[in-house]
Amino acid sequence: MPYVNIKVTREGVTESQKAALIEGVTNLLVDVLQKSPAATMVVIDEVDMENWGIGGLPVNEYRRRIANLDGDTKTTDQ
Repeated sequence: MPYVNIKVTREGVTESQKAALIEGVTNLLVDVLQKSPAATMVVIDEVDMENWGIGGLPVNEYRRRIANLDGDTKTTDQ
C-alpha cells in the first residue's frame, strides 16, 4: 500500500490543483510500480510560510535572495 506525502507552502494551491496532484501521483505509481490505485494514498500537507525553511533561511528570505541573484523582482517563485 503506497503512501505519498506531498508538502507545499500554504500559498493558495487550489482544490483542482490538489486533485491533479493526487491523480498524477496515483497514476505514476500505477505506471511505474504497478500499484493498485485503490490501495494508493496521497496526502497533501500545506505548511505555513513561517514554518518552512530552505538553506538555513525562512523561505521568504531565501526567495528574496534568489530573486536578487537572478535580477528578478518577484519573490513568490514556487
